[in-house]
Amino acid sequence: MSKHPKEFEAFTNLVDRVIAVPHSVIQKRVAEARELSDKNPRKRGPKKKKRPTLTASSRASGVRKRRAS
Repeated sequence: MSKHPKEFEAFTNLVDRVIAVPHSVIQKRVAEARELSDKNPRKRGPKKKKRPTLTASSRASGVRKRRAS
């Protein structure tokens, strides 16, 4: 016979261990990885756009623009 049953058992055990991790833990790990990749200045591919911080004056001007419409 071949080693298929042993390999199948190892694969099944691995999949069971991966599935046992809660979704919230996976989401937290993904968020941490994204933060690390965003901090890398030599990152390849599309860059994440930085949103400007809103100041009190810019918020007020935005309100005026919406009311004028």
